[in-house]
Amino acid sequence: MRTAFEPLVTERLLLRRSVPEDAEAISAYRSDPDVHRYQGWQRTDVESVRAEIEEMARREPGDPGWVQLSVIERATGRLVGDVGLCGVAHEPGVVKVGYTIAPAYQGRGYGTEAMRALVAYAFDVLGAEVVRAYADADNIASHRVAEKVGMRLVERFRAFDDGEEWWGVRYELRRGERRSAT
Repeated sequence: MRTAFEPLVTERLLLRRSVPEDAEAISAYRSDPDVHRYQGWQRTDVESVRAEIEEMARREPGDPGWVQLSVIERATGRLVGDVGLCGVAHEPGVVKVGYTIAPAYQGRGYGTEAMRALVAYAFDVLGAEVVRAYADADNIASHRVAEKVGMRLVERFRAFDDGEEWWGVRYELRRGERRSAT
């Protein structure tokens, strides 16, 4: 289902399409070594982040390829993180999600609150049958967010990226299992 994206509003957060002006803030926390080691973005300098945001702006949520949303703290207007979603090209009905909260704002439940809104959007607006999240096996905080929104661990795997081995996990939530996601 293709529809114009309307920002998602939660009790404390606003999730809107990322814009080039967000690049500096996103670059700052994604370049932090403790954050970057769990990221899929190879380059996190401001210009590369801006270029990624501009490329993502051409996609519609749910299409193959990532679409990034900036997570804004409603009380202050500060960008506190970002979330993304991506339709899976060869698996109709599957939407991947990802999430990153800036270290200064972690531990406040923002990741869980943002993901609940994104999961609901994937099911209710995009018509997803399965919402999927991948994480590094050592990223326990990310696992907790997935579990809090109702996802279950379905796979542990070994992967190679640029010749380096890493271990990951895959979480999923199926439409029929959704009761705890919203």
